Amino acid sequence: MIDLAQRKRDLEARRAALVARLRAIEGELEAGESRDWEDMATEHEGDEVLEGMGAAGAREIRMIDAALRRIEAGEYGLCTRCGAEIGETRLNLLPFTPFCRSCAP
Repeated sequence: MIDLAQRKRDLEARRAALVARLRAIEGELEAGESRDWEDMATEHEGDEVLEGMGAAGAREIRMIDAALRRIEAGEYGLCTRCGAEIGETRLNLLPFTPFCRSCAP
């Protein structure tokens, strides 16, 4: 059986870690560029990676926020598509998932 209070704390902690990571990524992206062309090319490649990480982190934050709203609404653990119960094993692996295994894209 899922301990909702613990799950909420875990999701909030993960969210806080992601927010901190996104702030660090923003700081890296805002850092000045080198004047050397080779260094600039390397920095641009790194920026693309950081931007991808930032987008993934922002997407996960949105999913966590939705999961926290479902906890508050008493709907956590129920598939948002079909209404079936989401298995505990699945929720342990993907605590922010809104879908049961059958409805997962």
